[in-house]
Amino acid sequence: MAPSQSWSTDLRLTGYAHGGGCACKIPPGELEQAVRGLTGQTAPNVLVGLDDGDDAAAVLVRDDLAVLSTADFFTPVVDSAYDWGRIAAANALSDVYAMGGHPIVAINLVGWPRDVLPMELMSEVLQGGLDIASEAGCPVIGGHSIDDPEPKYGMAVTGTADPTKLLRNDAAQAGLPITLTKPLGVGLLNNRHKQTGEVFEEAIATMTQLNRDASQAAVAAGLKAATDVTGFGLLGHLYKMARASGVGAVIDRSAVPMVSGAAEALRDGFVSGGTRRNLDWVRPHLRADSGIAEEDLLFLADAQTSGGLLVVGELPGHPVIGETVALPERDDELVRVR
Repeated sequence: MAPSQSWSTDLRLTGYAHGGGCACKIPPGELEQAVRGLTGQTAPNVLVGLDDGDDAAAVLVRDDLAVLSTADFFTPVVDSAYDWGRIAAANALSDVYAMGGHPIVAINLVGWPRDVLPMELMSEVLQGGLDIASEAGCPVIGGHSIDDPEPKYGMAVTGTADPTKLLRNDAAQAGLPITLTKPLGVGLLNNRHKQTGEVFEEAIATMTQLNRDASQAAVAAGLKAATDVTGFGLLGHLYKMARASGVGAVIDRSAVPMVSGAAEALRDGFVSGGTRRNLDWVRPHLRADSGIAEEDLLFLADAQTSGGLLVVGELPGHPVIGETVALPERDDELVRVR
């Protein structure tokens, strides 16, 4: 439940961070270069490792049981400490849902400027994380904290999955619809919030919504390929999936849902540096049809925090935003926007 007393009205948490939410991620191209020496490792029980940058690691512990492991944390994305905790927890849990799994335990990861921000505010952050984890049926049983000049919060989450029903980012096949389970645009609104203090309740509701139901529906439908849309934007995560799977992808711009207020934030220029870096990374592999403006591409590259699932296959109740196609001959057409 929400705390009875809030310090958030007196302090703007977003003012203590250089970036916000998943927009503060290291750019994808730089990250891939940094970890290139860690790829290519093999072990008989590792089902999903680092090579394709999937959402979580998957290790086979029994013929009928895989253990999933992931961690995610970031700087404040909103000024409300409680809501930041909720958003960060939903975002960390999402990595397990994106693999078709069930979270079973989590531990907190905290960086806190203890001489600058009150510890009571940190308690609100932790309460928000605990409440979302409780909603997910996932106990939070400890964690680790450090004295840090910039506030950071997230979770390391362990989950389980049926190894024969994993959702993977390298399992997409050509000729299937692509479904998105949450609207885009929260990055634009978070950036506007950071700069102006305006609060966007629909964006908060979207970011705190668990991806559990969508994940369970995808597994029940026998779908095989999915990822969640977070800091690398829709285009970035779709490009990673297409590259890993050896397929192409086509997105219908007009079919992509937008959270309320995002169009105005885009019009007014509240585009984060992380979003621009996402587009720069994908652009060499991207074809935009005539009629697709730069603003459309920035929207599709918007750095999301706790975004929805991007699923290859159709999920009733969620919009189909494109389809997978055969691998194009040209690498600069791997992802097409029409």
